[in-house]
Amino acid sequence: DDQSSRNADIIVLAQRANQTQVIREGSLGAPGNKASEDVPFSIKAYGEALILNQQPQTLGQLLENDPSVRTSYGYGNAAEQFVIRGFTLTGDDVGLDGLYGIVPRQLVAPELYEQVQVLNGASAFLNGAAPGGSGIGGSVNLLPKRAGEKPLTRITANYTSDAHIGGSFDISRRLGDGSIGIRINGAGRRGDVSIDNEFRSNYVIGGALDYDGGPLRLSLDLAYQNVRVNHLRPKVTNDTTGIPRVPKAEHNYGQPWSYTKMRDVFGLAKMEYDIADNVLAYASFGFRDGMEEGIYSGVTLNNVATGDATGSGSFIPRTDNNESAQTGLRINLAGGGITHEFNMGGSMSWQVGRFAYDFFTEFDTNLYDTPVVPMPPSNFAGGDLDDPFPINRIRLGSVYISDSLGYLDDRILLTAGLRLQTMNIKNYSYGDGSLVTEYDESAVTPVFGLVVKPLKGLSIFANRIQGLSQGPTAPIDDDLVNSGEIFAPYKSTQYEIGGKVNLGQFNASLALFQIDKPSAYAIPVNDADPNGPLVYGIYGKQRNRGIELSVDGEPVEGLRIIAGASILDAKQRDSAEGLNEGNKIFGVPDYLINANVEWDLPFLTALTLTGRVVHTGKQAANAENTLELPEWTRFDLGARYVALVGDVPLTLRFNVDNVANKRYWASAFDSFRADLLQGAPRTFKLSASIEL
Repeated sequence: DDQSSRNADIIVLAQRANQTQVIREGSLGAPGNKASEDVPFSIKAYGEALILNQQPQTLGQLLENDPSVRTSYGYGNAAEQFVIRGFTLTGDDVGLDGLYGIVPRQLVAPELYEQVQVLNGASAFLNGAAPGGSGIGGSVNLLPKRAGEKPLTRITANYTSDAHIGGSFDISRRLGDGSIGIRINGAGRRGDVSIDNEFRSNYVIGGALDYDGGPLRLSLDLAYQNVRVNHLRPKVTNDTTGIPRVPKAEHNYGQPWSYTKMRDVFGLAKMEYDIADNVLAYASFGFRDGMEEGIYSGVTLNNVATGDATGSGSFIPRTDNNESAQTGLRINLAGGGITHEFNMGGSMSWQVGRFAYDFFTEFDTNLYDTPVVPMPPSNFAGGDLDDPFPINRIRLGSVYISDSLGYLDDRILLTAGLRLQTMNIKNYSYGDGSLVTEYDESAVTPVFGLVVKPLKGLSIFANRIQGLSQGPTAPIDDDLVNSGEIFAPYKSTQYEIGGKVNLGQFNASLALFQIDKPSAYAIPVNDADPNGPLVYGIYGKQRNRGIELSVDGEPVEGLRIIAGASILDAKQRDSAEGLNEGNKIFGVPDYLINANVEWDLPFLTALTLTGRVVHTGKQAANAENTLELPEWTRFDLGARYVALVGDVPLTLRFNVDNVANKRYWASAFDSFRADLLQGAPRTFKLSASIEL
């Protein structure tokens, strides 16, 4: 009958809205928002449907879907850092709609964002240098939720094992003639997660106001995030000659007095104006006021057989005041069978970090039979613990210009550009706040890119682009003839070729890349006198080579996949005194494989089954390559069902991550040394969403 038909239509529409798909486009900074097939770079995005369906609690859990990304932690705390193409991307350098320093720097709640965009590869020209100096192998850009064309009122309740309960709301409207949009969304959750006694709470709310008045478009996004983690299970520093057996999947070898508390208020204002049909002017400004406080705890393993270890603790308060801005002009011209897209503009970033530290006396502990130890006394401290004063100030500025030329109806696209970047970084004394060092340098980073479209749906691309980070300063050492010398910014250089296929319902991409990152050390001034004076300079490099394959889409009606693989060869080159020459970079897996599958059951329209496999190859676990983490595989399963409450769709979701409760060392990656991060245990996730 008509009612049954109407109910079936509602269910089908709800199922379609819930489909998790990869978005093959994204913001590329200077060139603006582009389809992947039109640019000589590897870019894709994960949308809010994926966030709803998989119920990730952090940005890292969402990025587990990407075959080129793995996640690690900072030392002693819950700060997520991401490994892309074998290089680190810290939370400080995750972008918000193209601006750095605005996103909360340790943990990001995914509920606030409409898209999580991943750019594989260097991006110094596209986005400018990242303030934290990371992002050499790739970058992540978050797009805040804004009002869509259709009204939305969604309420969600969720549960994560063992006792983590929460809910969220999402309301969106366009007013009047549709030129004004409002979207407000928020989430709150708290309780113990699947690791023994690890407690997490997260409260976020975001609001977006936008105006689309023909040639003028305005938007304002404001957000608040409050996160707390108690009794975090930390990474393990391995000070032995072997790889320890993995503790029980749920076991927590941290201390109950450890915690991380973070509060961030941040926002973004944006303007676009069509000066003419072919001329666009744009500007944006963002800010973040952040507060962090934590008693962090670490574990250093001393005996691989017994698990005997040394524990450490520290109290580190911190506040951040960051601002970021960019402005630009985009001009499209055509003549003589050639199209031009000129981009020119500039960016600025200001950051002030106020922090202090108090390191505690070390204590005895054990990786497998972990005692509860009273919080130890202070050992040494620095800065003002009650009211931290500035320890660093960062000011980055840049101007850029580029031209993208199109030939044969844009079937051949050639891009060339330059960005002049300035870096001013001041570091201050923890004792009295006086200036200790100042880094004031500049560099030019070019970009060259080519896209060729020989057939409809097929594009072949190549690029040469650079990454940029602060250069080193020679240590203060009497043995150095250039003690204290400041070097120009590091330029890492990427070469990449690849192809992309867009068949409408199915996408695939393949990329081959090489990235060289310089490194510095001291060598003898005179080779004939190895014990004589030394000179510090940029003599070494890290070379990462790899192949990336990514596929997504709906090859058969009702069956959707997000899958891919990466092969990585990351090695030390021109190392100091030839030590570790040719060795693998620790923490960088030989290969990565991901596959996420959704199947709409044909005999039960309302039910979708889901599954995911995450496989990570072997990793060197020290610089000497005498230790190695074994490969590991994790399986996740789930289901999604749409029911009707009256005429309103109710979506029920059930996921089990790490179905086998496998215990494994997930990563040995860290910026300074190989630390072991254990994978999460079996975790049950349930949620119910209703759209009113």
